[in-house]
Amino acid sequence: MELTDQELVARSQTGDRKAFSELVARYQRRAYGIAMGVLRNPDDAMDAAQDAFVKVYRNINGFKGDSSFYTWLYRIVVNVCIDKIRKNRRARNVEYDDTWRRSDEAAVDPLVGNTRPMHPGAAHDSKELNGVLKEALSQLSDNHRTIILLREVDGLSYEEIAEVMECHIGTVMSRLHHARKNLQKALKPYLEEAGNPMADKAGEGVRGKRGKQEVTP
Repeated sequence: MELTDQELVARSQTGDRKAFSELVARYQRRAYGIAMGVLRNPDDAMDAAQDAFVKVYRNINGFKGDSSFYTWLYRIVVNVCIDKIRKNRRARNVEYDDTWRRSDEAAVDPLVGNTRPMHPGAAHDSKELNGVLKEALSQLSDNHRTIILLREVDGLSYEEIAEVMECHIGTVMSRLHHARKNLQKALKPYLEEAGNPMADKAGEGVRGKRGKQEVTP
């Protein structure tokens, strides 16, 4: 019978390396996916994921279970990625280029739907949309890109995102609202080219009956 995260953590805290290895196997792909989404470089993402698990191993005894294990892990992954970005900025002595394009094609595929077999024409359109989404995501700030990935790709709740990013739920909702709006703006040229009627509204956000800007959950 498969052990729960809590059981694996408890065993890891007693020095059971096999239990910790099971935690790594269970979450290494998801940790890499988040790191890849933030850093957009396969080598840096792999290094960040490994560094995160080293930190988890060293600090496992300090985990009290106030949040789920994967929320705790993701907070560590995000912090490692932020530290890596800052170090790279200092090393190059130039501002981080947020328009850098990554060549990996896997990290944000969940944004465009399921993985069922498609008609060749539909598959081509899906691949094109993947490219457009990656381009649009690359134009977001680090915080906005991260929060979009945590919510839309990995499906974390507002409470979990707040724990990962170490901020209030209200801040999460505000950032997510603006991240979605900025993503819509970045997608507007594609929507216009495709003749999508939503193109004219892209980037406007959600408005209430009185025309005031509202934060959507």
